[in-house]
Amino acid sequence: MFKLDNKTALITGGASGIGAAVAEIFAQAGAKVWIADRDKVGGQAMADRIGGKFLALDVASETDCAQAALTTGTLDVLANIAGLGHVGTLMNTTGADLDKLYAVNVRGVFNCCKAFVPAMLERKSGSVINMASIAGVIAVGERLAYTTTKFAVVGITKALALDHSHTGVRFNCVCPGRVETPFVTARLKEYPDPQAAYREMAATQLNGRMLRPEEVAAGVLYLAADESAMVTGSTFMMDGGWSAGK
Repeated sequence: MFKLDNKTALITGGASGIGAAVAEIFAQAGAKVWIADRDKVGGQAMADRIGGKFLALDVASETDCAQAALTTGTLDVLANIAGLGHVGTLMNTTGADLDKLYAVNVRGVFNCCKAFVPAMLERKSGSVINMASIAGVIAVGERLAYTTTKFAVVGITKALALDHSHTGVRFNCVCPGRVETPFVTARLKEYPDPQAAYREMAATQLNGRMLRPEEVAAGVLYLAADESAMVTGSTFMMDGGWSAGK
């Protein structure tokens, strides 16, 4: 397993889902882990479970993010995992829906980078991993707002990598296909036949199943580790082959 010994990492959205899986694998790899989340109960429980620290954080708040950077000090790894999903086309997506997703998925990444990256640049070392999506590379049906924001995350990542290419700080994003997160599991329960809905959703991936959070976390760990020193500006596809023929 890739190691993160003596490295300090912060994971946004670390209380559950992919964020929790990232926090867990980082801790196993030897990192000192900060879990940042709006969910104070779940976040603290996760921090206690892995021997990390919890930080209450709303990534949509620039003030919160700036204060968080003062609390944690300089990071070696910033994993921007916090995100929201939304199902809808133009006809049933409101401006408020788009604004809500933008505030977390896009502005949240910007706010955290604005708060934590300057210290990394000063030290000339660090890895930033942003959680994008297959929907940040190809459009996904009935995901207008989500697709819009995830394309933006890919763009932010590439722009950061280009602007800071010779600083020693790396910027990459992970683009998973469908992942069995609590959000997806709850969504499946709304269907008359959850098992049939699962099969339909999983069919977009060539191996016929969804990813597990820990599989995505393994990709994030690689991008955080020194072994990926030559990887920056990448869109790391973890989509079960979904995009292979696109």
